[in-house]
Amino acid sequence: MSLARVHNFAISLDGFGTGEGQSREAPFGHAGERLHQWMFKTRFWHDMIGKPGGSSGIDDAFARQFNPGIGAEIMGAGKYGFPGWHEDPEWKGWWGPNPPFHTPTFILTHHTRPPIEMEGGTTFHFLDASPAEALEAARKAAEGQDVRIGGGATVVREFLAARLIDHMHVVVAPILLGRGVRLWDELEDLEKDYDIEATSSPSGVTHLTFTRAGG
Repeated sequence: MSLARVHNFAISLDGFGTGEGQSREAPFGHAGERLHQWMFKTRFWHDMIGKPGGSSGIDDAFARQFNPGIGAEIMGAGKYGFPGWHEDPEWKGWWGPNPPFHTPTFILTHHTRPPIEMEGGTTFHFLDASPAEALEAARKAAEGQDVRIGGGATVVREFLAARLIDHMHVVVAPILLGRGVRLWDELEDLEKDYDIEATSSPSGVTHLTFTRAGG
């Protein structure tokens, strides 16, 4: 069976995966882009946005695991759009006409709409479903490849609580947010189900990998 994977998911030292006050102008609330500065400096990111340069060290090596073997993505309504996006029939996500997913992408939302086909192989599907139901649909669409659980923090936490994630890469950024949406709440004893490794980077972030124990 294909794996459910999380990649490049950044949190603060106090465990927040996004800040407070998300809006159309501030997708990550008061956190701004601080959680993702580590990735913006990598060659992986520069390649993705079509610019030369970028680092090729530890951060780049982890970031590049984002795409290989992925056949579908699941994300939450809060990652797909700003609060109230469902009232805008023209909203097609943050990423422009060619989103970086290039696979069937399932949006978990109570406000469903017909699928939206984008450039580059991304089609957005809107599901009102449980994590297990969404994963079943995504696995079918992935045709034997893995499914990426894309976030935000609430969605990743729900999939972790249901023990549906097989591999997870979390990046701990050296900042404190103090408020927002936390990843780890109500996940006591999670470490018993995963083998966990930590890799420190010269950039100041720590890469945590969680692999299902015995997997």
